Amino acid sequence: MQPTPLSRLTKLALALALTAGSVAVASPAQAAGPYERGPNPTNAALTASRGPFATASTSVSSFSVSGFGGGTIYYPTDTSQGAFGAVAISPGYTATWSSLSWLGPRLASHGFVVIGIETNSIYDQPASRGNQLLAALDYLVEDSSLTIRNRIDPNRLAVAGHSMGGGGTLEAASDRPSLQAAVPIAPWNLDKSWSELRVPTLIVGGESDSIAPVSSHSEPFYNSISLTEKSYLELNNASHFFPQSTNTPLARQMVAWLKRFVDDDTRYDQFICPGPSRGGDIEEYRNTCPLS
Repeated sequence: MQPTPLSRLTKLALALALTAGSVAVASPAQAAGPYERGPNPTNAALTASRGPFATASTSVSSFSVSGFGGGTIYYPTDTSQGAFGAVAISPGYTATWSSLSWLGPRLASHGFVVIGIETNSIYDQPASRGNQLLAALDYLVEDSSLTIRNRIDPNRLAVAGHSMGGGGTLEAASDRPSLQAAVPIAPWNLDKSWSELRVPTLIVGGESDSIAPVSSHSEPFYNSISLTEKSYLELNNASHFFPQSTNTPLARQMVAWLKRFVDDDTRYDQFICPGPSRGGDIEEYRNTCPLS
């Protein structure tokens, strides 16, 4: 079940203690062996509208779950690949999962189980959305009525979200450091310091975002993270709503990040280090390369 979240003061004290001691920047979580899924990656494969796996989906009623508002699960139909990693994704303030639903089959086709959640209320704040993301992951790995539960690796889990869902992604990663990856997208949160984060985090912002300007949200979030691998992708001239329609640069980098840190698939290092160059859709890219 979901562990009791640490208080912000407790987490800050832990971060300060770790920084003051001999603890170095955390390396990517290493599995016993790489969970490689699919053919060797190429830039063309990552920019295609679908990955190598056929997918299916199933809806989750809000009446059958607790802690979040139901949603939709997307999963690869190939049963020969063993267990897959899983990612829970939250929409933003006043939005529903339909605003991000293109991400479900896109990520699943690269070898992930994806649950796009509906929130308990469209007005839920980031902390609540973070709790709901964790509740959705708990549902995936613990609910005995879920027919695909045995195809999900409970040790390879990630979170993502847009806007307040992106802020909730940071909250979830802070509360559960055992997660393998976090992807806040145009994240909004009043808390600007995430020095306690130990989950590899990719932040994606929009240059022209007037709701969660990168100068007061994405960039301070990124700069405050010091204990784990991180990357920051800023999309050229993108508004706050860039994730609400198919966005290839977002999908490409998100797949690479999840592959690298959820699947421990080092074939994807090349897309993170050095990562995309500035130009075209890319305004800026930063990272903590080299990966170790």
